[in-house]
Formats: sequence, structure tokens, C-alpha cells
Amino acid sequence: MKILLIDDSKTMRKIQKGILIKMGYTDLEEACDGLDGLSKVGSFEPDLLLVDWNMPNMDGLTFVKEYRAKGHKKPVLMVTTEAEKARVIEAIKAGVNNYVVKPFTPDLLQQRIEETLSRMATAK
Repeated sequence: MKILLIDDSKTMRKIQKGILIKMGYTDLEEACDGLDGLSKVGSFEPDLLLVDWNMPNMDGLTFVKEYRAKGHKKPVLMVTTEAEKARVIEAIKAGVNNYVVKPFTPDLLQQRIEETLSRMATAK
């Protein structure tokens, strides 16, 4: 499974990468913002995307809207400090499949990834 990590924090990408590797996922690509993420989607063709909301150049919500507008259906997990209910609803309306609020535990991130993948598998 190919996973694209989009976060402007190199430290956060490193943390997520470490958790994903422990889960057995090793085909990982990183992007430093939404624009970088959009430029990598075509060639990398991820099966799952972990996207931060607050980033320079292009934020995560704009990325998700553009990604969905291009017809991409792969699951998107928003990993962000944005915890307000209105923001969560906004993200889901934009096409986010699941949501994790920072700071998170490795177990919580793993649980959200598994939930998302399970939901996508049953939706097929």
C-alpha cells in the first residue's frame, strides 16, 4: 500500500512515518504542503493520504477539495490541530474520510487508519 504524508512539519512526517513503518507500511512518500502533495499524487498514486490542515502555500482543506475535484477517490485522513466540530464537518464535506486531532498517540493513528481502510473496503 502506498501512503502519501502531507504536512509542513518534517518532525510530524517523521512521527507518522515511524508509526506507519511499525504497522508494516513502507511505500511512503512525503510532501511539505498541498501544492507539493498535488504534484506528487499523479506519479506516486497513493492508496491513502494523511493530510495536515494548516500549511503554507496550499492548506490541507484546499488540497482535499482539489484532489477530489480531479476525480481521485482514495481515502484521505486529516491529521490536524483543528478540533472544532464545525471544522471537522467542513473537512468531511470537502471529502475527508476520517479525522485525527494532534497530538495523537500511535495507537489512535493506527486505529483511524485501520477504520478508514476497513470502511473503504466494505464500500467497494
